[in-house]
Amino acid sequence: MEKVGVAMLSFWHVHAPGYAEQIRGAPDAEIRVVWDEDEERGKQWAERLGVPFEPDLERAVGRDDVDGVVVDAPTNMHTEVILAAAGAGKHIFTEKVVALTVAEVDAIAEAVEKAGVHFVVSFPFRGDPRFKYAREVVDKGLLGRITTVRVRHGHGGVLDRWLPDHFLDPEPTGGGAMIDLGCHPMYLCRWYGGTPRRVTALFGNVEPDVRVDDNSAVLIEFEGGALGIVEASFVQRSLPWALEIHGTEGALHIGGPGAEVQLHAPQTTGVEGWIVPDKLPERDPHPIRQWLDAVTGKGEAKITLADGRDLTELMEAATRSHRTGTAVELPL
Repeated sequence: MEKVGVAMLSFWHVHAPGYAEQIRGAPDAEIRVVWDEDEERGKQWAERLGVPFEPDLERAVGRDDVDGVVVDAPTNMHTEVILAAAGAGKHIFTEKVVALTVAEVDAIAEAVEKAGVHFVVSFPFRGDPRFKYAREVVDKGLLGRITTVRVRHGHGGVLDRWLPDHFLDPEPTGGGAMIDLGCHPMYLCRWYGGTPRRVTALFGNVEPDVRVDDNSAVLIEFEGGALGIVEASFVQRSLPWALEIHGTEGALHIGGPGAEVQLHAPQTTGVEGWIVPDKLPERDPHPIRQWLDAVTGKGEAKITLADGRDLTELMEAATRSHRTGTAVELPL
């Protein structure tokens, strides 16, 4: 079978080089062209990859040798870029979030459905064996009725000044730690907690010279009364991950230096102490691989545009809540 021709649409996002390497390493895909809103950066990456640079977005996505696109443009440009790709009938892989508002995601969904193309958004931690195990525990009812889900994700990118300046610009990003790192705990929190009904957010700053939030938290009320707590930070150096799921019959914890999984549910497991599972589920293929498998007919992607819409709804509600100082009711 002929390889899937891919257009890399911007290297704005820090994950773009990694995606490019995954495409280059795939036996059934190859990069055919680079487009970038920053012409100098785009030309540099095109030269590194040994492919042409195309400064015009419509021409880039309209190439006959391009079957799909990888979108790593500024977040506030996602809608424009994705609609152009869908309009050209190209399959789409995008960095999270899909777009900044639910209205934009709905417009994208309409275009994607009309084009009949495959769409995948990058939710890599949904495929992590530890977090898959946690979902299995919840689905089996081992924790009883879920009462609280807390997920934290952070790094020291602001403290150690390794984040690029454009990641700290509120216009292209739409926010800071919460809309960037917070995406991962946000989609995990919803995965375990169910349907959200109300969101309250506080976006904070530890470093006064940073123009976006660098230390933030969101409180989610789910149907049935369970609470979700999502924390995201650019100002921590240790323990990047923490997950707690509490229920009426037990608790599950992922954390500590090794981020190990521990389960305590004596009423449902018959084990009095904490259980460290000796076997975890298999890791799902990386979202890029899932996308390529969907495009080539080898499999179905587990992360859909509907999942992306759910995340954008929570992020849009959190942003509104922070700006207004009030709780935001869902659905939007």
